[in-house]
Amino acid sequence: MDTRSQPGARLWAAVAVAVLGFLIALECAVRHYGLPGPITTQAREVICPPKSGGLLYAGMALMMVVLTWRQRFLALGAAVGVDIVFWWVRRLADVRVTDGHHSFGNGALWVILGCAVLAVTRRTGRERVLLLKGVGLALLLVAGRKTGDAWLFITSRTRPVVLDQYVATADHALGNPSWLLGRIVTAGGPVGFNFLDFVYGQLPVAAVAVALYQLRHVATERRFPRHHLVRTFLVIGLVGPVFYMIFPVVGPVFAYGTGTEHWAAVSLWAPHIPSSASWAVGDLWPRTPSAIAAPHAMPFDHITPRNCMPSLHTAWATAIFIHSRKGPRALRYAGTFWLIATLAATLGFGYHYGADLIAGVVFTLTVEAALRAFDHGWDRSAVRLVGHGAAVFTALLVSYRYLPLTMAVHPWLAGPLLLLAMGSVIHGYVRTTTSWEPAALRAPRPAPQPEPI
Repeated sequence: MDTRSQPGARLWAAVAVAVLGFLIALECAVRHYGLPGPITTQAREVICPPKSGGLLYAGMALMMVVLTWRQRFLALGAAVGVDIVFWWVRRLADVRVTDGHHSFGNGALWVILGCAVLAVTRRTGRERVLLLKGVGLALLLVAGRKTGDAWLFITSRTRPVVLDQYVATADHALGNPSWLLGRIVTAGGPVGFNFLDFVYGQLPVAAVAVALYQLRHVATERRFPRHHLVRTFLVIGLVGPVFYMIFPVVGPVFAYGTGTEHWAAVSLWAPHIPSSASWAVGDLWPRTPSAIAAPHAMPFDHITPRNCMPSLHTAWATAIFIHSRKGPRALRYAGTFWLIATLAATLGFGYHYGADLIAGVVFTLTVEAALRAFDHGWDRSAVRLVGHGAAVFTALLVSYRYLPLTMAVHPWLAGPLLLLAMGSVIHGYVRTTTSWEPAALRAPRPAPQPEPI
């Protein structure tokens, strides 16, 4: 083996061991409460109707960047063929697909696992490593969804009290944007809601679209680029839920409402959404902002996830926006649209406070800066950029917890300071990462010269 490839191989092996250990620990934690963990639920989808059929096909598309066009057509045909067989067998056996599961997706998982077997048994050297990397990315994308569900379940069981009153009080400094957007979305009726709900729910598909553009040359160059969106997505999903345990928040629609405000207009989409009215401060969202008073932690149910601080939907949408900047115009427009629509949905559905979104943006830029610094090298500019982002993120959480009443009483001072803190991280990220680009990419295009007469 080429000695230059050994550090990369060791890194991938270390990552694989760490991810496997994390999944096993999460599996044990969820099973402690009597439910199957992420490994079990993923293994069931080999045969049972999958709950993430679209995501399985998105993962297969991500894996196919390492294949030739002929191999891609064969893989897609095999996945569709397996799904048709499963659909036919379930129809003969009168198996009904319910509870949010799909009648498709098994074929994509079979193809992904088949490529893993093919890599081990029929490929050697760099060909084997490349195919295993593709399979690993596909499985990590799907496992990320399963681990996310497990994390949310654990937060609801291990954090009996929530800090929503603190964040809601601090949100007065930003003008209570969730209440404002909530009234706008409610006034728009089911059409606007369903549109935003589609955008909100299809965020992984948008991420795969950007990732496929970034990885479009992998099959011909026989290597992955040093930095791409999938890495950022996985790190956000791995590190972000840790702060759910530190700063448990359920969101305004649950803490200050019944949890079913929007769903009444579209009951066919979610007929079994549990009501949290008995645990809420009152039926206030989105009509009446919370009162400015000294906040305190309050007990909440053991069902609603504590998944607000920071807003990971905002974090992932921000990552999509960042990585779409170097794509064609259509991809840049799509990245901008997805970011704006996701921000509108997170606030308009009452899932997040404005303070969550600011923390989510800062969190993403800090993670992205650390990943870029890993490739660039930890020089002074990299340490300064990552340290600044981490310091601002910490300051945000501390201020939300210990200074919310002061922020609410002085909104014209606290609000601009929050936005200025976020803006300083954005400015530092853009300026520093731009200086890391090769000179040929940073040089401005020469102005066109007039043609001689």
